Order: sequence, then structure tokens, then C-alpha cells
Amino acid sequence: MQESRLFKIIYYLLDKGQATAPELAEKLEVSVRTIYRDNDALSGAGIPIYAEAGRNGGIHLMNDFVLDKAVLSKEEKQEILTALQSIHAVRNMGGSHTLQKLSAIFNLNWDDWLEIDFSRWGSKEDDNEKFELLKSAVLHRKSVKIRYAGSCGTISERIIQPHKLVYQRKAWYLKAFCTEKQDWRIFKLNRIFDPKILDETFPKRSFPAPEDVSESEYHEITLRFPKEMAYRVYDEFDKTQVQRQENGDLIASAKMPEDAWLTGFLLSFGTAVEILSPAYLRDAIAEQARLIYEKNKP
Repeated sequence: MQESRLFKIIYYLLDKGQATAPELAEKLEVSVRTIYRDNDALSGAGIPIYAEAGRNGGIHLMNDFVLDKAVLSKEEKQEILTALQSIHAVRNMGGSHTLQKLSAIFNLNWDDWLEIDFSRWGSKEDDNEKFELLKSAVLHRKSVKIRYAGSCGTISERIIQPHKLVYQRKAWYLKAFCTEKQDWRIFKLNRIFDPKILDETFPKRSFPAPEDVSESEYHEITLRFPKEMAYRVYDEFDKTQVQRQENGDLIASAKMPEDAWLTGFLLSFGTAVEILSPAYLRDAIAEQARLIYEKNKP
């Protein structure tokens, strides 16, 4: 019982800054004498607690007593360091000096185990600078002027209010409110050109919940790949969706939306994919391949 009360005293002082003995006694439903005994017990245990007499006096903790606000197990301390290392890897979101200090305080080793690079091949500096600029705009709620390559091939100028950076399906996206459309849009970072932060700030908005599209609305697509394509197959499909045949071929089945993305996805395998079903999709891809050939033949 006393141990629980001692923790309550510490947490109360960390939250309030200071308190009088009668105040603590009333809050914890004990006598003032008990509070003073508790203070002696805390001081004897190494907690930097002290009492000051006088009009503005009271019971205090030393100003630098901050980290002990949470009683952490070794596993919880390791989880904190791991989370901070992950954040640190996302360029400039927390410095290694902080990690080193926490590692020393927690008496745990800090291993630099994670590195993240947002760039595509050959564009490291530009891509990372773009990410940093948009991250800053999100954190400081600053509007951004961009040029954007839309899905129809047009490049338009927009003023957007960026709210969140999202990594999904092996690409980075930006959730933002478009001032021209007066609606939410999701922009792919690779298609954003010449971003410029404006002086204009904006209020935080709530991004609408995504539409619930059930997989039951998708058709199951079954594909065959040669064993040499295993590296790519396991990049794109979960192992539970793949069956290996006796000859080494891989059969992948998954429910997918039948749209322009799927056409491009299947064509990206070239001759290394065979569409087993549905038959109409096989015919559609064959027609697209024919048109590509007609357009590019010598």
C-alpha cells in the first residue's frame, strides 16, 4: 500500500510541479505526518525530493527529475529506443545524439540497425529534398504550390494543404486538401514537381474515411510464372497465394481490381506470365500487347 502511495506522490509532483503536505494528505487520504514519512522514504531511496518552508514553500522534485516519470521495464525501454531509431531513420526526425543519451540513461546498447532512403535510382538528392520539404509543410501546416502529373497525362499547377505522408504499395503518397477542387486528393510523390512552401497556413482537417471496398467485388485472377520469376512473384504476392508445381512453375491466385493498373502490372512481366483465368482478361492483355507491337514494330 505504501509503495503505491509513494508512486502517486511522485506522479502528482511531476504533474503539478509542487504541492503542500496538507494537499497531498487530502488527496491520498492520509495524515500530514504520513506524508512527511513518505517523503523521507522517497529521499532515502534516492528520489530527489525536498521540502521548502515559507509562504511559497511546499514539497518539490528536482527540476531535472523527468525520465523517472514512467516506470519502465527493460523491454519497454528497448521498445522506446527501437521506435526512436525508426523515426531517426526517416531523415532528420530526431537526432542520434538523443538516442545516444537515452541509451546511456537506460543502460542499453544502441545499434544503428535501420536505414531508409526515399529516392529512386539516380535521383537521391532531389527525392530526399522533396520529402523533407513536404514533411516540413505537414508539420507546420503550410500550403504548398506544386506541379502535378495526373493520370490523364496532363501536368497541372495546384495549391494544396498537405496533411499526411503515406507509404503504401511500395510508393510514397501525400494526403492533401486541394484548394482548386475544394476536396481531398492523394498525390503520388514521384509525380509532384517543383514543390514550394507558401506563407499561407491552414487549419487541420479530418481526412474522410476510405470507402470500404470489399474483395468480394473483385474477380480472382490466376497466373502462371516460370521458376526463374520466383523473386518477382514473392515480391508481389503473399506466399499463401502461391503454389509451386512439380516442374518449378509458380501458380499465383489473388483477387484484384480489373483496371488500368492491372493491365500495366501484367504487361510488366512481359512473356514471363501466363494468364490462366479469367479467359477474357487473357484476351484483353493479348490485345494490348498486339497494339504495343503495332506501335513499336520496325
